[in-house]
Amino acid sequence: MERKVMVFLLVAVFALPGLARAVTEEDFKVKTTQNLINLCTASAADPHRDKAIHFCHGYLVGAYDYHVTENSGPDGKMLFCLPDPSPTRNAAINMFIEWAKAHPQYMGERPVDTEFRFLSKTWPCKK
Repeated sequence: MERKVMVFLLVAVFALPGLARAVTEEDFKVKTTQNLINLCTASAADPHRDKAIHFCHGYLVGAYDYHVTENSGPDGKMLFCLPDPSPTRNAAINMFIEWAKAHPQYMGERPVDTEFRFLSKTWPCKK
């Protein structure tokens, strides 16, 4: 009996990576935070992995850059203030992914709203 349990557990452990949800064309429409997280966390076995990861980074960096550009200057009002030195792009994206996973209540919201919620809660501007 014990041997059967061990065999079952080994099979389950090795099968888990294959059970990961594949990126879908719907994810690329990025209607929800869940869609974006699916793209950002595409498995190495996913045939759309490179496209998904690049899309994820482009989406997050594009929204960030737009906000910074629109809110720079004397009349600008930043929603967040990065520390000095700032985290690397990859580090910040990984932090966003982990934060989003820890806050599943935002998975159905627009990803840009979740991104700026993360940024403003992680790096609020000092008043």
